[in-house]
Amino acid sequence: MRGIILTAAVLAAATPAAAQHQHGTHQHGAGHQHGAGHQMQMPAGWQVRLDRPGATQPVHFMQMNGGLHVVLGPAAIFYDPQTTATGAYRAQGTFTLNKPSAHPEAFGLLVGGRDLAGENQDYLYFVVRQDGKFLVKHRAGTETHTLFDWTAHPAVRQPGADGRATNTLAVDVSESGARFLVNGTEVANLPRVPMLNTDGVVGLRVNHNLDVLATDFGVQPAGT
Repeated sequence: MRGIILTAAVLAAATPAAAQHQHGTHQHGAGHQHGAGHQMQMPAGWQVRLDRPGATQPVHFMQMNGGLHVVLGPAAIFYDPQTTATGAYRAQGTFTLNKPSAHPEAFGLLVGGRDLAGENQDYLYFVVRQDGKFLVKHRAGTETHTLFDWTAHPAVRQPGADGRATNTLAVDVSESGARFLVNGTEVANLPRVPMLNTDGVVGLRVNHNLDVLATDFGVQPAGT
């Protein structure tokens, strides 16, 4: 049986963020970015990688209201290299879409991140979008591989009259594979296959032109 090693530099980001960033004020740390055309400060330890390194649209990533607030033009991943997990664990985050985008765009979790700053980036991502659908996909370098295609599920909340929607995503990893849950409901269950690597960095993925607040982000051992 595989053991478990967890390192969570940001667990929920809620407690320290609430203490340091009250009343919606923003503070930035020593994080940095990967992608031309952007000079930004981010919460300490966090990094960003754009899908298109030459993209010049604005990217804002900050601690705010007890969570991590992302407002951006280009699609990107956000991660702290020290937030990693191996073996059996649960990765989780609650994502609030603050306003609908012109086209349905995805946001959610990444797990199993490796070489995220290099040419051989590799990670698994589990995302939802405003039309009530979810997706599980794997990225290896410049290639992507669909493990569970876009599928509508009633567990995925869509924006209400105020344009907002909140969904809690979780990935439960075990020796045999991984379960993917939205608001406590299992929406997919995938067996252990080569592309289902789950050992590595845990972070966030947010696509084009979105305004998303992530709270309760973190990793914990399975069964806790």
